[in-house]
Amino acid sequence: MEVHCEGCAGCCLDWRPLLDEGETDAGDRAVGRSIPESGSGAERTPIDDGYNFAALTRDEVRTFLERGAAAALTPRFWAVGEDEGVAVGDHRVAAVAGRPAFFVGLRKPPKPVAPFGREDATWLPTCVFLDPTTLQCRIHGTDRFPDECGVYPERNLALGAETECERVESAFGGERLLERSHDDADDLLFGPQAIGAKLFCHPRPDELEGLLDRLAAGELRPADRAECLAVAAASSPGTLAISENHYERGYERALESLEDVTPSDDGDATASDDEDAWVGPAIEEWERREASADGTTPTPSAARTVEEERGAPETPGWDALE
Repeated sequence: MEVHCEGCAGCCLDWRPLLDEGETDAGDRAVGRSIPESGSGAERTPIDDGYNFAALTRDEVRTFLERGAAAALTPRFWAVGEDEGVAVGDHRVAAVAGRPAFFVGLRKPPKPVAPFGREDATWLPTCVFLDPTTLQCRIHGTDRFPDECGVYPERNLALGAETECERVESAFGGERLLERSHDDADDLLFGPQAIGAKLFCHPRPDELEGLLDRLAAGELRPADRAECLAVAAASSPGTLAISENHYERGYERALESLEDVTPSDDGDATASDDEDAWVGPAIEEWERREASADGTTPTPSAARTVEEERGAPETPGWDALE
């Protein structure tokens, strides 16, 4: 299908802060679009404050772990009503057969971006793989590019749901969704077939109490991230089974890449020679810069220093695609 993506990336960042007060409806409608169906109609709210969450499959999680990119991934759990799910400390979360259910998706660290024709850059939560300079994906066309991203916005159209293209058009004008043709939704991972393939179920709820507190506060530790990624990598599609061998290997690999970041002589973080080892140090650098920005925002070209000089693949730019 045909969409006009140049200068947009609305599906890859959280653009809600750009809306004027009282104009948040277009953005808020997308927050929970990845919440799994329960059949009860009860509201589910992500414990984190992430936006536009693209859920990865088990095999995609394994690929990211193999490439040393555990730092790029984050879990999503959902708060539910007191008559549903399972209690974990002060949280009551969506569950399957008493096991807390979660997705794994891509993180959105703060980056200086100027989408939708804006002249000045703004710090916005932006997909770890989005190049702020071109607003293009650094892993598009590779084996790490998530299926969920590749079928958007067609998947929303197949489900009769509003697309991010339409939300951006409504909030900022212009034409983004240029046609509405799409394939059938028969192959979507919904319902029981999603379990173990995209919807993961943690077998030890009692171990998640502190983790969920830190997730809500945006303070996940490397061990927290490794725990969820290992369970996802060890899951078996269509079942609740967890492979202990895959769990141990996934946890070790995740923690290895998450902790394999050491300060260099100039104070910057460096990492191993894994293909995506630049991800963790780049996230830390963006977070450090945003925290010390004191109301200022660098130009998007700062990504050349923060990401590309650390090994991030370059993007072609839009002229190369014409």
